[in-house]
Amino acid sequence: MKTNRSILLAAVLVMTIATACSTKTKYPTTGSIEVLDAGLNDVLAPDARIEIVGEGFEWSEGPVWLPGENKLIFSDVPENLIYEWTEAGGVNPYLAPSGFTGDTTRTGESGSNGLALNPAGELVLCQHGNRQVAVMKAPLNDPEPLFEPLANRYNNKKFNSPNDLHIDRQQRIWFTDPPYGLGGQDSDPEKEQPHNGVYRITEGKVELLIDSLTRPNGIALSPDESKLYIANSDAGKARWLVYDVAGDSLANGIILFDATSFTSTEKGLPDGLKIDSRGYVFATGPGGVWIFGPAGQLLGKIKLPEATSNCALTPDGKFLFVTMDMYLVRVSLK
Repeated sequence: MKTNRSILLAAVLVMTIATACSTKTKYPTTGSIEVLDAGLNDVLAPDARIEIVGEGFEWSEGPVWLPGENKLIFSDVPENLIYEWTEAGGVNPYLAPSGFTGDTTRTGESGSNGLALNPAGELVLCQHGNRQVAVMKAPLNDPEPLFEPLANRYNNKKFNSPNDLHIDRQQRIWFTDPPYGLGGQDSDPEKEQPHNGVYRITEGKVELLIDSLTRPNGIALSPDESKLYIANSDAGKARWLVYDVAGDSLANGIILFDATSFTSTEKGLPDGLKIDSRGYVFATGPGGVWIFGPAGQLLGKIKLPEATSNCALTPDGKFLFVTMDMYLVRVSLK
């Protein structure tokens, strides 16, 4: 009996070690960390794990963490589909259709793009195909393509293709409207807006805030909501900009960083961005994710091999999820 017990204990130990090792190496890793300022050490370690946790997508976008469901959801824009990811279950379909509910054939990308949760815990979507910002009128744990438009026109003209959004503490929705969802983009005959705008929805009213950017894309407010950050996804004007929020308007717009010179050698453009509770900016752009400090200094980059589109932080601040072309990537943070 003693011998059998020893054999059993040894077997259990081997299984435990094997399980621990398989857990540690469950996902393949990719990319690297480029440190440009010592302040990056407050955000992530030089040997931070950059894990590929999902793959096989057409173009992944707009990730958001659902705290109550303990899962991440993200858009596959060309596929008109939202996926979910969990540690236990991996990647599975979550919602289809996600951005175009019509029965006609259309050009351009049809699916949802940016996603967010409103204070009521409902999913709010930027829908390329339906050309609107909408809320899903179904529970997060039982999603259905039941959409209520929150805004679909400005000056009685259809939006181009709402792209990314941020919901502030006053429940106002800030969003960008480039032409990426239209087959011909700026020259598409279906384009009705004379500009590619940045808007805000306040109690159902749509306000045009900026009409001078060529390709407004990612958008986020600082933790105190005093500054608005916007990415401009134009290879000729690849920039991140920051504006002061002055009451109901914006003022003192400046270029946070001009990455135009990087677009010829690195994959990707300034796209989605997120800001953590301390004011650190995580901005997808040429070559990966650019990380800026609260004062605007460039701290470093998460270097990735494919074009990155957007990112999301978990509420506990432990992980950054990045949508990277056909991949979903997870980066461990400090």
